[in-house]
Amino acid sequence: MREIFNRVEDSQLISIEVEVDAQDFEGSNPWLFSVFVKSNNIDEKSSGFEQFLETKESLIIALEHDKMAKYVGTRINDGWHEFYFYAKNSKNLDTIVTKMLKDSGYKYESGVVKDAKWDFYVKNLFPTELEFHNIQSDNIIFLLQEEGDNLLSARAVEHYVSFDTATQKERFIQNIITCGFEFKDDISSEEFEHGAALVKEHPVTNEDVKKVVQELYELVKKEHGYYEGWSTTLKL
Repeated sequence: MREIFNRVEDSQLISIEVEVDAQDFEGSNPWLFSVFVKSNNIDEKSSGFEQFLETKESLIIALEHDKMAKYVGTRINDGWHEFYFYAKNSKNLDTIVTKMLKDSGYKYESGVVKDAKWDFYVKNLFPTELEFHNIQSDNIIFLLQEEGDNLLSARAVEHYVSFDTATQKERFIQNIITCGFEFKDDISSEEFEHGAALVKEHPVTNEDVKKVVQELYELVKKEHGYYEGWSTTLKL
C-alpha cells in the first residue's frame, strides 16, 4: 500500500511516496537501487505529468519483473524524482533503466549500494509515528471534502489517547485541560485499558488538524502514552 506525505529536511520540503508494507521483502533484497529522474515539465500541473507517471509505473513493472526488485518509494527533492528499489542482486538493473529511459527525454542517473538492513528505507522513506497520524488525518479530511464538508467551520473534534497505567492517564488529563481540551469519557480496548476521549473545538483543514495533532501528540508522549487518532461530524 502506498502512502504520500511531506517531510521537512534542512529547511527543504520533501514529498515522499512510500510502500508501507515493503519490509516483507527485507531479508531477500539486500541491494538498494536508486533511479533519479529530472525534467523541467513533470510538475503536477504540466501536460507531461501523466506521461511521466506512465513512465514511472512502467519502470516499476520492469524492475519488479520476476521479483528482481521491489519498489519501496519515491522522494521528490529540488526537481528530482528519486525512485528507490531493493533488489536481490546488483546485476542488470542499470541495463533495464537505460533501455527504458535513454530515449525518454528525461535526465536520469542510477546507482546501487548494499543495504541489507534497509537503513535508507527506515530513515528516509518510512513515516514516523507522527507522520502516520498526519497521513491518517489527510485521509479523513479527504473523505470529509468528498461529502462537501466546510473544513473551515470549527466544530467539536474528538481526540483519543491511551496509556499503560491509570496514573499516567490521570496526570495527562490534569495537564491537558489547560491547553483547551476537555475530557469527555473514559475508553478502553483489548490492548490498552486506560484510555480517554478528549474534545476540542477547531476547524478541520489540513493545517489546523496537523497543528492540534502535533500539540496533543507531544503532550501525550510526555506521559509515555499513545495518540490514537481523531473523529468528528460532517459540517456543511
